Amino acid sequence: MAIGARQHLVGVSKWCADVGRLPRVGDCWAIEALQVMRLKPTLIIGSVPFKPETVAKLLELPAAFLATNPRSLEDIESDIRLLGRLTNRDKPAERLIAKMRRGFASVAKRAKRARSQPRVYCEAWPNPRITSPPWVRELVEIAGGRMVLPAGERVSDEEVAQARPEVIVLAWAATGDRARAETAFENPSWLDVPAVRRGRVQVVRDELLNTPGPPLVEGAEALLRALHPEQFVDGKRRA
Repeated sequence: MAIGARQHLVGVSKWCADVGRLPRVGDCWAIEALQVMRLKPTLIIGSVPFKPETVAKLLELPAAFLATNPRSLEDIESDIRLLGRLTNRDKPAERLIAKMRRGFASVAKRAKRARSQPRVYCEAWPNPRITSPPWVRELVEIAGGRMVLPAGERVSDEEVAQARPEVIVLAWAATGDRARAETAFENPSWLDVPAVRRGRVQVVRDELLNTPGPPLVEGAEALLRALHPEQFVDGKRRA
């Protein structure tokens, strides 16, 4: 959609952005292979997170399967270029990459005005507790913070407590903005965590951090707002 290749789509996952009336057929975690094949695709594209059993089913289908597994913003740019080549949309793909870079640069420029670089814990899932995807570390740095735990890994309550984050960001996968900040405040293991004591637990819409594509620019902006609220007045960006 972002590179203008909608005409190539015959269906999407249930987590994709608004694409009109295109059929939605699950995702790479749970999908019905027969529903996919009814759409007669010649190429199936999947991105992290994958469920091995689901991928195995898709590999059995008579259609090519492209699995993307980006770990960094650079990887995400490479995937955008690849999709541009596959759909004959090379130039729009490059324009999208340039637009994303400008967005990140704008956030980074404002983050440099901050007087602090807070310690940050970003969470993609609460049970088991999993930190946000690897590229979120870069977003946190762009927004003027420092990740205190490895990205994209399972961690314990004790490890989070020992890391002593000053800001906690909850962006639970597939929940929109319905992550529950109160779970951090009610966690007995986190009573002495600076972010909890100071009330700095923020919920960010999951797609803004977990979608490896254009929404990450808005995600960087959301992180800047969470890490450096002084950059905003009454919810609006300072000039």
